[in-house]
Amino acid sequence: MKGEAVFLVDDDPDVLDAVSFLLTTDGLRVESFASPEALLERVTPQEAGCLVLDVRLPGMNGLELQERLRANGVRMPIIFITGHGDIPMAVKAVNQGALDFLEKPFDDDKLLATIQHGLVRDRERREHSDRLAAIEAALDSLTPRETEVMEEILRGKLNKIIAADLDMSVRTVEVHRARVLEKLGARNGSDMVRVVLSSERYHDWSP
Repeated sequence: MKGEAVFLVDDDPDVLDAVSFLLTTDGLRVESFASPEALLERVTPQEAGCLVLDVRLPGMNGLELQERLRANGVRMPIIFITGHGDIPMAVKAVNQGALDFLEKPFDDDKLLATIQHGLVRDRERREHSDRLAAIEAALDSLTPRETEVMEEILRGKLNKIIAADLDMSVRTVEVHRARVLEKLGARNGSDMVRVVLSSERYHDWSP
């Protein structure tokens, strides 16, 4: 990964050149591809940016490419470029998760604005992913005893009840609780619950 970029796919070399020039002039980094296969060989789930795809492509259409990208774990926002006859396909692509579609001939400012929106969405997606990864790492750092205390707190139990259930002193529970809060970066018990329940492993937690 080389940083944020716009990944552009169109089998028309004139369109590739024109759109690449427009985006580069606007200060964006662009990677252009003449076929879906070339894009699939290049992009990985770690890439940052957005995808601008023609709906009509050689080998596979935009919907099929969208499905392949998602199957490969690529989550960058997708913007489709479409001809008038391809609008129903583009609408279906949006219904399946694409960010937007622009009909040819599209307005340059509209394209740039839509791409900027896609880049913002991708930054938010990556920031959210980073936060979740940090929470998972914090949960991994808990000792087995700290995890037990944390899960008792999730069940809404008071310290003295936790102490009785886990056969430890109230002071020991307080120490473990403080360490859990510190490791999770939580201000208090309520904040800890919010943080923990946002993680993948406790997303469907049921006491």
